[in-house]
Amino acid sequence: MTALATSLQTYFTTFARTQRDLSANTISSYRDTWRMLLKHLSTTLGTPVDALDLEDLTAANVTAFLEHLQHERGNNAKTRNTRLTAIRSVLARALPDHPEHAATITQVLAIPPRRTTRPVIEFLTPAETQALLNAPDQQTWTGHRDHALLLMAVQTGLRVSEITSLTYDDIHLGSGPHIACTGKGRRQRITPLTKTTVTTMTNYLTERRSRLGNALFCGPHGQQLSRDALERRLARHVSTATTTCPSIGAKHVTMHTLRHTAAMNLLAAGVDVSVIALWLGHADTHSTAAYLHADMATKQAALDRTRPPDVTPGTYQPAPDLLAWLTAL
Repeated sequence: MTALATSLQTYFTTFARTQRDLSANTISSYRDTWRMLLKHLSTTLGTPVDALDLEDLTAANVTAFLEHLQHERGNNAKTRNTRLTAIRSVLARALPDHPEHAATITQVLAIPPRRTTRPVIEFLTPAETQALLNAPDQQTWTGHRDHALLLMAVQTGLRVSEITSLTYDDIHLGSGPHIACTGKGRRQRITPLTKTTVTTMTNYLTERRSRLGNALFCGPHGQQLSRDALERRLARHVSTATTTCPSIGAKHVTMHTLRHTAAMNLLAAGVDVSVIALWLGHADTHSTAAYLHADMATKQAALDRTRPPDVTPGTYQPAPDLLAWLTAL
């Protein structure tokens, strides 16, 4: 067994789970990164995967892999950096055990992450949101489930992983109705539910309890829905909603777009950014501040506060008589 194989086994069987106690999602992400890296190295170097060793993980080879991800697989800079973090994590753990490969490993650890740009947040307007919620055929079981799931996502702003992991025990529809979940970074939070959501979930659970499994939103055999399954169902409903609300068809709508929509609805209602951060499960308000940049109403209000006293509030409108206006210049 090569030193690389030993290092990978030690990391994923002992270090990641026992010492670092990484989450299942993080371990899966790191695992997938190394699977892609080993396949790429095997193809480019002409070496069987089982024969690859630490000496093959040069900075040049790792950089070529990262470029492959970005230019051939279409990964953005953020995903590229996430893959680099996974590679660094394993090699940093292997470095003390294999000093003979210290020069090679150190060069890989020194690869800088790619600078990223924060895109403008995309969210749905109230009309687009309503069109999407109306899209599922509620005469069917899957349509009833999808409507409840989409409403839950838009109202609570839960992440995809948080929605798929929900069970019966996480929802409370009695006094003080709320949904409880364990989110990113193992942060537990409770999100209140509106009367509309409570009514929808009550009707949904009446039908859901007759089916197998404990997942709140389940597949045909009672199992948890996967991220891909949710995105496919969402894409279908977005296509249906386009017939009544064409503007939604021009947007790239994902499950995370619904999370953005929930945040923007709270911001439009005048909720403080710190409260929105708690609502979404952010570690601090730095991530939540991005919603302020996307809210044009907030920017317009700030602009109106800075206007001189003798200037009429609002957007400038030219005088109707163009010739008179030109003469007065």
